[in-house]
Amino acid sequence: MNENYSLVHDLNYNIDSYINRVRSEISPNKKACVITHGCQMNEHDSEKINWILEKMGFQLCDNFEDSDLVLVNTCSVRHSAEDKVYGQLGVLKHLKEAKPDLKCGVCGCMMQRKESREYVKEKFENVDLIFGTNNIWKLPELLLDSYDTGKLQIDIREKTKQLNDDLGANRLYSYKSYVNIMYGCNNFCTYCIVPYTRGRETSRKPEDIISEIKNLAKNGTLEVTLLGQNVNSYGKTLEDKIRFSDLLYKISDIKGIERIRFMTSHPKDISDDLIYAFRDLKNLSNFLHLPVQAGSSRVLKLMNRNYTKEDYLRKIDKIKSINPDIALCTDLMVGFPGETEEDFLETLDLVKKVEFDTSFTFIYSRREGTKAYNAVDQVPDKVKHDRFQRLIDILYPIQNKKNKAFIGRDVDVLVEDVSKKDANKLSGRTEEFKLINFEGNKDLIGKIVKVHVTDANSFNLKGELCQIR
Repeated sequence: MNENYSLVHDLNYNIDSYINRVRSEISPNKKACVITHGCQMNEHDSEKINWILEKMGFQLCDNFEDSDLVLVNTCSVRHSAEDKVYGQLGVLKHLKEAKPDLKCGVCGCMMQRKESREYVKEKFENVDLIFGTNNIWKLPELLLDSYDTGKLQIDIREKTKQLNDDLGANRLYSYKSYVNIMYGCNNFCTYCIVPYTRGRETSRKPEDIISEIKNLAKNGTLEVTLLGQNVNSYGKTLEDKIRFSDLLYKISDIKGIERIRFMTSHPKDISDDLIYAFRDLKNLSNFLHLPVQAGSSRVLKLMNRNYTKEDYLRKIDKIKSINPDIALCTDLMVGFPGETEEDFLETLDLVKKVEFDTSFTFIYSRREGTKAYNAVDQVPDKVKHDRFQRLIDILYPIQNKKNKAFIGRDVDVLVEDVSKKDANKLSGRTEEFKLINFEGNKDLIGKIVKVHVTDANSFNLKGELCQIR
């Protein structure tokens, strides 16, 4: 077994030599499949993995049963995500019994955790490769070593001098793209595993980000989504300091970029200059994801969020005063250790006051390695599920009201795909990130069109095509 836990990477590393060897010795007529779990950062990592696979000569496919190489890109935010991965690895274990030459790899956030790595090594002898979030570029070398030795290859990096953005990406869409602006997190919320899987904050140089987005625009990208665990703290690790808002203004000037989105913001770091950008920049989408997690200041302190309910509401009020029509999205967690009924009622009160357009709601999931994992006052599951239901009973009517306010309006829609629910319709997103379905020809996919909103419910809009730009 080859295990490599080195901390840094030689900048002179020649990935091309390994790619060429795989292409000539291994990959002809072979298929590869990448299974992705988790957030947009994981999706973008998979785009880079797919780019490497194609460079190595693999034919990409969606069906792992037809593949010669299967890579599972994992998420470690919640226990349920890990359980899903283990279930898939069990399926692949049986598949490999029927296809002994099948190569299986596991990468991503789960593999940055020693406990998860050890479990995979112990329970799934069908796994041939293990690598983490910081060294996607090692895939060709690890694959070669696996074929040469027949032994499990493990390479985990806590940090690296060469960021994965030196790689290309096999973009899922030509008209919208993810762009990493930073990696890692320094906040250490007591429930969160991310600082342990993604490492400490590291910002990319603004000139590298601008160059990447200019190239995307030249190739037809209309919308970019800037990614970071806390984009509001972008630039703090750079020698030449720059604010996140300054980066937005630079990106806004790039010809061809019609929409700018970003995820995710931390409420404690959202600043006035960023709020004003929603007033000043026409191509900054009218949508803000600002996770609050809980409405109780006491629980927020237990979570180490470093703001109070009152702080959050003041910032929301300022945002709305600058841009009254902005669509607000949040994350909400119920059942955090120590959460009382009174604390939960504070969360319901905040939801009623803010009236979020949409939200990601979660039941607290214990993550080994976090501070909250060993908390003695865990909330019983029955209470968690009851509070979760009461929360969405408040959220969904608000979302329904917010969406119905769009009826009768003409909205700009980036057409993304055929509707998942009706093959005769198209679906896309408004500036406010609202999903809308309408009739239209498939050749509109990837274009921005004008759609008249005719109906709405808690989860999406319906409309009629009224103008092609």
